[in-house]
Amino acid sequence: MAFEGLSEKLQGVFKKLKGKGILTEADINDAMREVKLALLEADVNFKVVKQFVDSVKEKALGQDVLASLTPAQQVVKIVNDELVSLMGGTNSKLTYSPRGFTVILMAGLQGTGKTTTCGKLANYLKKNGKKPMLAACDIYRPAAIDQLEIVGKNVDVPVFTMRDCKEPELIAEKAMKEAELKGYDVLILDTAGRLQIDEDLMNELVRIKQRTKPHEILLVVDAMTGQDAVNAATGFNEKLGIDGIIMTKLDGDTRGGAALSAKSVTGKPIKFIGVGEKFDALEPFHPERMASRILGMGDMMTLIEKAQESYDEEKAAELEKKMKKNEFTLEDFLDQIGQIKKMGGLAKILDMMPGMNNKAMKDVDLDSGEKEFVQMEAIIQSMTKAERKDPSILNASRRKRIAAGSGQPVSKINNLIKKYEEARKMMKQFTNAPKFKKNKMFRGF
Repeated sequence: MAFEGLSEKLQGVFKKLKGKGILTEADINDAMREVKLALLEADVNFKVVKQFVDSVKEKALGQDVLASLTPAQQVVKIVNDELVSLMGGTNSKLTYSPRGFTVILMAGLQGTGKTTTCGKLANYLKKNGKKPMLAACDIYRPAAIDQLEIVGKNVDVPVFTMRDCKEPELIAEKAMKEAELKGYDVLILDTAGRLQIDEDLMNELVRIKQRTKPHEILLVVDAMTGQDAVNAATGFNEKLGIDGIIMTKLDGDTRGGAALSAKSVTGKPIKFIGVGEKFDALEPFHPERMASRILGMGDMMTLIEKAQESYDEEKAAELEKKMKKNEFTLEDFLDQIGQIKKMGGLAKILDMMPGMNNKAMKDVDLDSGEKEFVQMEAIIQSMTKAERKDPSILNASRRKRIAAGSGQPVSKINNLIKKYEEARKMMKQFTNAPKFKKNKMFRGF
């Protein structure tokens, strides 16, 4: 989980402050010392840490805070506001061409996941009503063109290639003409990377930039490389001029220093974050939501958005009718498991819930929960249509047959039926509740 250590330490600092009731200047100084150490341990740039702590301290020592009824809460609010400001203040969106055809140039060093990120971005754009095309402008890395074609196939987006051409800028220019001619409205250029920033790489990118005049130049960096990612962003920005950053592998970076330092050091916003290997695991970066997660307050807005993405209004309305008539079947139960998986699984959902910090998650066996979902799916899929529709017909011999078909013991079948009955009762209660009826978005959950 991103910011794991930092989140735990900051929450520990605030817990101490809340226990004091009235705060003194010495209390604030002690707390800020701990905050400073926590940020440095999270690999946040030293200058950024100093500016952050000085700003928080100055505001926290104000008379309005020290004299307030809840000074500890005021300090938490100040830290939250400063974290939001540190990461860019607000969500920085993509810029699209006013004439309808947009070019996005993707740059980055080798190993950052740039080509896969091109596919993720194309997938994101498709979901948001755009019609993207990918262009293979990396002519050096072995199988780079093949990789992009596989990526394009996975997200169902066409890939423009010129395998015999040795001029990336010409490929990009031809791709633009082809994309416009065929009615695509966004062209994503996958360019070559290097192990380090060098003159040849930059000259090539500058030539592509001059030929295509991209509306967005996005730099792909690996969050797990920490301050090296920030240094790379600084170098690319100085030589090429970037518009934003896509930070990959943030879900694997437990420290988070790169995400906290990038905007302050480079002056360029993080526009997207990669939070998994799947092609739908690219999210717009929202500083206020990330700050909320770091401070253990969850991220309910992202959770709601994920629910909305996997939410089918027609299907949910049909399910609601079934529940009212007490006709909630095992097939419907299987659909609900699918909804949770679509939202990223238990780990992703719990990560966005308020209060679910690293300490709270220690007692939650996520692997066991995900494994249980797989077992449930196998059991239900081993049933006949009649058995799924009416589990009351599941006698001993039928349960033995299902156990053999799913590779699970009979006890697991019994446990599934018990969970299904509990879910059916709970959903019927929710459906009849007035507040639930008003909130259509949560039908089916």
